Amino acid sequence: QVQLVESGGGLVQAGGSLRLSCAATGSGFSRNTMGWYRQAPGKQRELVATITSGMSTNYADSVKGRFTISRDNAKNTVWLQMNNLKPEDTAVYYCNAKVPVILGNAIYWGQGTQVTVSS
Repeated sequence: QVQLVESGGGLVQAGGSLRLSCAATGSGFSRNTMGWYRQAPGKQRELVATITSGMSTNYADSVKGRFTISRDNAKNTVWLQMNNLKPEDTAVYYCNAKVPVILGNAIYWGQGTQVTVSS
């Protein structure tokens, strides 16, 4: 069982920065693919960024060059550094864990943290 707790959201002006954190409980963190997703009002949840156990990263086109995902396996933590924020980045941001199991992956979600970017 994995529990994910996000923090670091808030209100920021356009052009500003925020750093989201996601602390995970449970063993085997280093084997998990970790990710950040977001959901804006009236829209579907979308991928923001992922980082694999081998430190390979993937970003949505809309955040490339502005956001950076990173992890520290010793701390069971993944971060999302968000720079040059835009009003369209406003959303609830969710931490996601894909845990390898025998028949595939088990998926876990955090409770979400609100990010609001004012123009």
